[in-house]
Amino acid sequence: MTLRTFLAAATVLATSLTAWAEAPVQVDAPWARASVAGQQASGAFMRLTAHEPLQLVGVRTDASAVSEVHEMTMEGDVMKMRHIPALDIPAGKAVELKPGGYHIMLMDLPKPVSAGETIPLTLVFEDKQGQRSEVTVQAPVRALNSTMAKPQPHGHAH
Repeated sequence: MTLRTFLAAATVLATSLTAWAEAPVQVDAPWARASVAGQQASGAFMRLTAHEPLQLVGVRTDASAVSEVHEMTMEGDVMKMRHIPALDIPAGKAVELKPGGYHIMLMDLPKPVSAGETIPLTLVFEDKQGQRSEVTVQAPVRALNSTMAKPQPHGHAH
């Protein structure tokens, strides 16, 4: 390895570590499910990793009138979905928001969201001291039958 290659690699690593230190949460593979005409809701999914214990306490987007953190659970033979006021994000442990589990519910959509579009999402986190921070991500919209997220760059802190 040449000195120039080493320095370039070190710069990339330092930049990545600086971004990680500044952002309260690393957001990987964000995506949203497409909807069809007349459908008033959709979901958004991603993987969240915090470097200190946090809670996801809210989400905002212009793509829907109402945006909430939800969980799906099985009660007997019935799958139930409910709003949760906060989702724990333990330090250093990835939390998956995925179909059939925790997810972001986008409700009262003013228009269908189509595959190929991108939905901006502002995620609101709170630490143990009650300090809030936000991370904005761009969630590509995938076809209705998508269940697997494709890797995307993480969000940036604001």
